[in-house]
Amino acid sequence: MNFSYYIAKRYLFTKSKNNAINIITIIASIGVFAGAMALFIVLSGFSGLKEFSLSFSNKFDPDLKVLPKTGKYFIYSEEQQQQLLQIEGIKITSKVIEERVLLNFKDKNVPSSYIKGVDENFLKVNAVDSTLLAGTWLHQDEKQVVVGNGISRKLSIGVAGYGDVLRIFVPKPGKGQVSNPNNAFNAISSMVIGIYSINEDLDNKYVYAPFSLAQNLLELNENEISAIEISLTDTANVDEVRAAIQQIFQQNVLIKDRVQLNDKLYKMLNTENLAVYLIFTLILIIALFNVGGAIVMAILDKQHNIKTLYNLGANIHQIRRVFFLQGTLLTFFGGVLGLAIACVIILLQQQFSLVMITPSLPYPVLFEAKNLIIVFLTIMSLGIIASYIGSTRIKRVIEINS
Repeated sequence: MNFSYYIAKRYLFTKSKNNAINIITIIASIGVFAGAMALFIVLSGFSGLKEFSLSFSNKFDPDLKVLPKTGKYFIYSEEQQQQLLQIEGIKITSKVIEERVLLNFKDKNVPSSYIKGVDENFLKVNAVDSTLLAGTWLHQDEKQVVVGNGISRKLSIGVAGYGDVLRIFVPKPGKGQVSNPNNAFNAISSMVIGIYSINEDLDNKYVYAPFSLAQNLLELNENEISAIEISLTDTANVDEVRAAIQQIFQQNVLIKDRVQLNDKLYKMLNTENLAVYLIFTLILIIALFNVGGAIVMAILDKQHNIKTLYNLGANIHQIRRVFFLQGTLLTFFGGVLGLAIACVIILLQQQFSLVMITPSLPYPVLFEAKNLIIVFLTIMSLGIIASYIGSTRIKRVIEINS
């Protein structure tokens, strides 16, 4: 056995005659333990929040969305539709029409919503119907709409109230000034058949309507659409599918995946995660200075032992290695114990929902091996640096005692 490692292990697990040294070592150990545990729990919590936040987009956004490169609409022929379905990796496609509209119910208005005309395949691409609070999903051959919970509250409108008609207005297409305001808008009456709830932003934004209703309201040609939403198979190669779609539309479209459709949300969550990691790392740096302090105190306490080892032939490098390994072992065992306890806490939260946000919603956490590796490497890196700095005191002690 390497004698530096053997002596370092003895020093770490053997009580010193000086109680102050023991207390400093215990404080350093607790700092490493608590730092590793806290950092892993916080990162797991943020991973859980990220997954929870993005779960809404999984219900609302498709795997791929084809958008016009310029303008609001593009032509989508039957031939192109058949070509899309023949691409390996595409499960199903859905045509979509989107446009800003004004909503009116009795004496209340919502001026900044969007109508989203969807076809019969839409629910096979997006599971929006699973978010319904009340009512049912719309039928393609009826003048029915599904509104967000936020819109429902603003307009004070419920589901399928007898005689309750939601009016949808959109500016008429064309150029030039409008001489008669009464002729400036296309309008259509519809009945609210369902109310969905995804998140505050989406609940106040979209009104789902049958594809033909939106098409007639906007006076679009038969093949004019706003987007194509695509569901992919589990084994699909996204890059190959993108290339095949671009070839069909001759590079005249934009193709976005779920991450690109929620670019701002992903950036915000990743930035917050990085900021929290850096803040806790700073706290860990301060805490791990205790390891360096414990090593310095151990060196001062073992001056006679150091002198004996030096006289027996051990060089400065070997003696310094003893205390470097002592600090590294302290960091390793404290970090492993902290991570073990943190893993137990995370698994208990996942299994038994110990911490609740609301009576029905447990605080989301996600156990990821990535976070485990990040925390362990962070703790060990900082511990090794602190141990190295503390062990450099050896040379001065030997010079004083020589």
